[in-house]
Amino acid sequence: MTIELQRPVGAPIVVDDPDRHSFRVDRRAYTDAELAAQEMTRIFDRCWLYVGHESEVPAPGSYVARDVGGRPVVMARGSDGVIRVFANSCPHRGALICSQAAGQARSFRCPYHDWTFSNQGDLVGVPIPDGYGPGFRKADFGLARHRSDSYRGFVFVTFDPEQPRTLTEYLAGATEYLDLIDDQSEVGMEVIQGAQLHGARANWKLMMENSVDIYHFRALHKRYVSYMESLGSVPPRRRGGFGRALGLGHGANELPPAAARPLAYWTPMFAADVRPRIEATAARFVDRFGAQRAERITGTNRAVLIFPNLMIIDAIAITIRKIDPVGADQMAITSVALAPRDEDPDIRELRKSHYLTFLGPAGFATPDDIEIIESCQRGYLNRAVRYSDLSRGMNKAVPETTDELPAREFWRQWDRLMQGT
Repeated sequence: MTIELQRPVGAPIVVDDPDRHSFRVDRRAYTDAELAAQEMTRIFDRCWLYVGHESEVPAPGSYVARDVGGRPVVMARGSDGVIRVFANSCPHRGALICSQAAGQARSFRCPYHDWTFSNQGDLVGVPIPDGYGPGFRKADFGLARHRSDSYRGFVFVTFDPEQPRTLTEYLAGATEYLDLIDDQSEVGMEVIQGAQLHGARANWKLMMENSVDIYHFRALHKRYVSYMESLGSVPPRRRGGFGRALGLGHGANELPPAAARPLAYWTPMFAADVRPRIEATAARFVDRFGAQRAERITGTNRAVLIFPNLMIIDAIAITIRKIDPVGADQMAITSVALAPRDEDPDIRELRKSHYLTFLGPAGFATPDDIEIIESCQRGYLNRAVRYSDLSRGMNKAVPETTDELPAREFWRQWDRLMQGT
């Protein structure tokens, strides 16, 4: 038997064969350093990328600084109340103008030469200005501003000056799911203070796949299933629900809850004394939206993938995950929790507790997920096996949540952009 160790130059990465109900991905996509570099220019330099939530910059002067698509940026609400996204780089010599992760500032000062910028990005102060000639104009040296926009409080940026789609056009069918999330409060949603910053020694796309993979729940998260059963919640072996391709690489799974939801689905995982309030909240949503939509908002879990690297998991809590590549075999993960602004304090504490218990980096699920995708990455070192298979559900008219439709939608868009089509 001959084992193929060499791959033909230019061979396709994604092998999509609907007639045979077959979808395969060459494992080079997870290990090849050249492909990883191409992703940065062909995907992350071109797409709309998630920056943060409007609630993270609630007042004029508030800001957050983080990396987006491999670039350091600052999202700031100016004194005029407008949210802008700037390059976190001084136009003079390039130093970071903001080294704190978040804060409140009327201005940003570069620590290298004390150039000072307003929170609207204008250069307002230059030490010893007579060292520059008459052609020097402060207006020419403001912070570089990136094109940004928001949908239902979610702020995105694009680094492509020729990006043809508006943010709403780019989000395509994902807007339906952002609506379902933002409609969970009449007064708006907010990011709970604090973030989990961690990573994994694996390719970033493995975490995107894993986050919309419901098939692995019982097999991989046995400890959490046992924990739920000990609290009186027994998840069914087949959860029902459905998977959807939302266009342009976005996808979602929607399914009945396996556990309680702070808004607004009670099981014995929550104390009995909160049950009347949770059920009253559910009834108010029926009054607001009608029974069918209220059930989707309050009585349904969802995992939403927004291409390329945003995951929103709305279940026992809501987590927003930004998953960034750090080379071919490493990723950085930023996770925050989202909640209704008007949530009762004790319900908020329940939400935070269960968020950390299941979705936190030291919870039941996330360590399992990281360990298994790192196991996959190590398995790819044996190059005798060329492809990973994502064909589950291709033989069905309506894929279930245990099928791999959202992951295929992700890979189809990845392939289009990497091919330049």
